[in-house]
Amino acid sequence: MSTTHSEQTDETNQQEPNVAFDESDSRADDMRERLDSWVEDLANLTDEALASEQFQEWLDVQSKFHDYSHRNTLLIKLQCPEATKVAGYWTWQNEFDRHVTEGESAIWIWAPIITNRCPKCENAPSYHDNIDCDYDETDPDNWPEGLVGFKPTSVFDVSQTEGEPLPELDAEAHGDPDGLVEALIDAGEELGFEVDIVAPDQWEHGSSKGICKRRSPVTMHPIIEVRERNNSADLARTLIHEIAHAILHFEPDEDEEEAKIEVEAEAVAYVVCRHFGLDAANSRFYLAAWDGDAPETVHDRLSRISNTAQEVIETVEPTD
Repeated sequence: MSTTHSEQTDETNQQEPNVAFDESDSRADDMRERLDSWVEDLANLTDEALASEQFQEWLDVQSKFHDYSHRNTLLIKLQCPEATKVAGYWTWQNEFDRHVTEGESAIWIWAPIITNRCPKCENAPSYHDNIDCDYDETDPDNWPEGLVGFKPTSVFDVSQTEGEPLPELDAEAHGDPDGLVEALIDAGEELGFEVDIVAPDQWEHGSSKGICKRRSPVTMHPIIEVRERNNSADLARTLIHEIAHAILHFEPDEDEEEAKIEVEAEAVAYVVCRHFGLDAANSRFYLAAWDGDAPETVHDRLSRISNTAQEVIETVEPTD
């Protein structure tokens, strides 16, 4: 298995000499310094992505899809497990020039009700009039807006629509993995995870390339599933991404933003891919898309990213 990596420059990829951490006394520090350097490079690549015309076009589309709460995400998955991007009937038609296919069933979620809200009881005017709130200092038309409740609303997945295609980006890794896929499967299992490569005709997770999940509420060990594909380099990148999720996010903080979780996992994949000589520079699109402050997020979480990348690398190729 190759242990070379390529150094990204503004003009082209230039091959560096093989990385070797031969000095046992300084090995840990040398590895950490190299990993931290690659995370810094990733932050710079993300800056470049934000300026990309192709990326901006794609990001404009992505920004029109709402980030749903855990409750709504669960409702969507219960009704349409293969859903990837959902929007309302008229949103598909007016903003994306796509139309809901005749006969498709709506996916029902909870939509927030935002309206003028009493500064004292925090209720809408209609409800405020029916309770004993005595606030009357300002007219209801001048009350500040706020959340007063939720109502059922219907959305449809992109797979339920027809029309103009949505912009896509090539976010695949490239290079010669040289046995890395098999080594990552072994490493995942050594770390206590169940790792499965699933044939495309058996894949049940829509357009996702990989997932990290529980088999049941009582299962304590992460299960990683990755969709099989011809591009072994990208298959390795996805395995690294999901292994990072298993290490960092199997018991996620409920207040943690999904975007930041994805930034961490993809940053780990980028760093580990570089260590093994794979070109994962297109990860910058993914990172920037999930978090408008991706460079700052990467810097703030550099320690978690570096520690996880080092754990994966050392498990794949022990230094002892």
